[in-house]
Amino acid sequence: MAKRDYYEVLGVKKGATPEEIKKAYRTKAKELHPDRNGDNPNAESMFKEANEAHDVLKDPEKKAAYDRFGHAAFDGGMAGGPRAGGFGGGQGQGDFASAFSDVFEDLFGDFMGGGGRQAGGRNRASRGSDLRYNLRINLEDAYSGLQKSISVPTSVACDNCSGTGSEAGAEPVTCPTCSGMGKVRAQQGFFTVERTCPTCGGMGQIVKNPCNQCGGAGRKQKDRQLNVNIPAGVETGTRIRLSGEGEAGLRGGPAGDLYIFIEVADHPLFQRDGIDLFCRVPVSMASAALGGEIEVPTIDGGRSRVRVPEGSQSGRQMRLRSKGMPALRGPGQGDMYIELAVETPVKLTARQKELLREFEDSCAQSNNPNASGFFDKVKSFWDGMKG
Repeated sequence: MAKRDYYEVLGVKKGATPEEIKKAYRTKAKELHPDRNGDNPNAESMFKEANEAHDVLKDPEKKAAYDRFGHAAFDGGMAGGPRAGGFGGGQGQGDFASAFSDVFEDLFGDFMGGGGRQAGGRNRASRGSDLRYNLRINLEDAYSGLQKSISVPTSVACDNCSGTGSEAGAEPVTCPTCSGMGKVRAQQGFFTVERTCPTCGGMGQIVKNPCNQCGGAGRKQKDRQLNVNIPAGVETGTRIRLSGEGEAGLRGGPAGDLYIFIEVADHPLFQRDGIDLFCRVPVSMASAALGGEIEVPTIDGGRSRVRVPEGSQSGRQMRLRSKGMPALRGPGQGDMYIELAVETPVKLTARQKELLREFEDSCAQSNNPNASGFFDKVKSFWDGMKG
């Protein structure tokens, strides 16, 4: 059976770059791996075919020979034949295991500690960690916004070594154990096990003459003073991100971010619901019955006069437009709701009690419509139970 064109096997065009060939191979290898295709009897042969194509096209010399002579460039019909300097006639367990290691690294590298080969030379200067700072403010500050100075304990770049970790600015050297990869591999039967290099801790480099102030880390602990702008309208749970204000990176790596989480404290007068405010105002029984005006506070420190309708009951609400909280995003402002709480007088004198009894005797059912309606329903309920 004639062998398929290697470019066709990987699904790339002739003249594809090494990066395109590598990407196409890994996609094919994941797609065709036998462990993922138990119901496909051809999966293993197709997987080996893709591995064979990649073995040729990834090597500049083999690729040049194949582009000129095709499959005839390799004796025995295999990319690993004697003329290619390969395995002498085919793909054995070691070749299959090597391909499996590449696929395993792509599938599970992030889960097992952060990206396989990326942990090597490309990540020698690692990014600093993100930091969280919890900031508690009062409702008035949330209404108007403010600039707040905070002290953040963090790691900053060492000024003695300029963040390199080396004394006198000397450059780190390649780790001799992992040759700069940051990981070491060991063959265990079918599997290739990859572990973080014990010498450099995955950095790919070591510092021969570490800085005497930071111990080679390139950073040290310090409290930083920052001025933070808190916008008007924030509420509990609002998160503010300050890019690059987190922990300094290792050995000159970029700094992380600082996340400020806002908590708005409870207020003794106002309760908040989104951009609306609620204020519960006690009124006397006489004021509620006769009506009148009351003066209420507003969150901006001002005062507003509110008319209480005659015969108001507890729980009645009046709205003050645009007296609530500002919207955090976009224009607009919430409302303020005044909720009446009719207060029953206490500690009455004898004369006051006498006047109240006279008032009670003079009242008709129409003066207390809710009570009259309630007791009519109670009477109907009891009559129904007797029936």
